[in-house]
Amino acid sequence: MTATTEAAPTQVIPPQERPPRRRLTPYWLLLPGLAWLVVFFVVPMVYQASTSLQTGSLEQGFQLTWHFSTYWDALSEYKWHFVRSFGFSAVATLLCLAIGYPLAYTIAFKASKRWRNVILILVIAPFFTSFLIRTLAWKTILSDSGPVVETLNALHLLSLTDALGLTTGQRLLATPLAVICGLTYNFLPFMILPLYTSLERIDPRLHEAAGDLYARPFTTFRKVTFPISLPGVVAGTLLTFIPASGDYINAQLLGSPSEQMIGNAIQKQFLNVLDYPTAAALSFILMALILGMVTVYMRKAGTEELV
Repeated sequence: MTATTEAAPTQVIPPQERPPRRRLTPYWLLLPGLAWLVVFFVVPMVYQASTSLQTGSLEQGFQLTWHFSTYWDALSEYKWHFVRSFGFSAVATLLCLAIGYPLAYTIAFKASKRWRNVILILVIAPFFTSFLIRTLAWKTILSDSGPVVETLNALHLLSLTDALGLTTGQRLLATPLAVICGLTYNFLPFMILPLYTSLERIDPRLHEAAGDLYARPFTTFRKVTFPISLPGVVAGTLLTFIPASGDYINAQLLGSPSEQMIGNAIQKQFLNVLDYPTAAALSFILMALILGMVTVYMRKAGTEELV
């Protein structure tokens, strides 16, 4: 005789009937991260906001006088630094996208598993070297007696870049092109990795389906691959443009005083001139401009509208 036993149904406790301690568990888990943000982000931001509204000197001390005109004076004096910063960063971001997308596409779809890992290691390898050392290496590569200048002179390409205003005097160092090359190289991995992550998630069967529908490779890329990879494009452009806008090392080492970016002006005000209110005001203006541009970019080129 076989005895049949029925398992008791699992009772689901509605959220409103759960113990208060259990309902608060997610908030307790968020507490360490929130504390970190408050201590190392909110507090310094408040302090910098207070500094930007102070007047005085390092010898006499600074006092909070709500001097809002510091913002206007800083923007008026350093407006071209902002223009150069955003211009160089935008060009470098487009170059990173043009270089990084084919490479990320090759890693995701064309390379074997073994070579995929090797290429990814080569992409990440520059991070094991100091940012400063990598930029100094470019100073040697772009030197007047280096192979790059000799090759471009042999191809008569420096005359073209001179006409475009990217170089001057048949040389690369201390020119806008050198700064853009440094920015592109240093921030290229920030573009490749999000693109690869987005492309790697695409099911190859979608390409096969497009081919079965007689779509050409370019049509498949335009209608299938690129729209699906747009989250990676958006993430890569933001991760490249935002830090490049505030960079000052590339302009300092590869450019001249006429190629100084806003990061150089902030560094000078903080460390050399010791004008802390102006430096803090420039920092807040830079942050506000980047936040505004990112907001517009996410609304106009967001993945929800384009996919």
